[in-house]
Amino acid sequence: MKNKYSYIGVVFIILLFGIFVVRNFKHHSNPKSTSLKYTKPKGLPNKSGLAYLVINDEARKMPEFSFTDQNNQLISNIDYKGKVFVVEFFFTSCPTICPIMNRNMLTIEEEFGKRDNFGIASFTINPSYDTPMVLKEYAENYGVTSLNWHFLTGDRDTIYEMANKGLNIFAGLNPEVEGGFEHQGFFALVDKNGYLRSRTDQYGNPKIFYQGTETEEVALLKEDIDLLLNE
Repeated sequence: MKNKYSYIGVVFIILLFGIFVVRNFKHHSNPKSTSLKYTKPKGLPNKSGLAYLVINDEARKMPEFSFTDQNNQLISNIDYKGKVFVVEFFFTSCPTICPIMNRNMLTIEEEFGKRDNFGIASFTINPSYDTPMVLKEYAENYGVTSLNWHFLTGDRDTIYEMANKGLNIFAGLNPEVEGGFEHQGFFALVDKNGYLRSRTDQYGNPKIFYQGTETEEVALLKEDIDLLLNE
């Protein structure tokens, strides 16, 4: 009987310690830690019902940029002002996902490319090889006709910082993979005011990005582009 009460006493002490640890952890957790959520920021349009990407209570915007396109023209985020546009990271010699991504992107261009308030920004992650001349040939091989689809090249570190830190889309060197570069096949959607937008899942969380290699995802992206064009 004595052993039974001793056992109960030990369990009780462990339970109290566990409660103390949990409460102490909550008390000392960093309130400024990064939090990703969906809200409807005040003063921003939301007629479309699409989510804003909100980090630490601030709606995330497309980072400012200035690069050279396939026509050797300097293109910046100012050229996309007032436009809904799609962003991707790729490289012309990519033997794996990039051809799939850009065939899917081509269907987006065919549907929206003639509209003055729509655009596409394709940033190469291999700028030392992907010169404006190489990008122009690449665009012509895909049959790109829209004047608002810019294939952009420039300083590699700046492009990588924009991808990895600005958009949280991974891009980097990796000599162990086919093609020598590694990146995520995401398409990012940007609204007319430069904010990153997406639809939400069944729990109300932002989708954030669209998988550019999947036709079903691209179909959803097209629906959301149309919503933003009419927002």
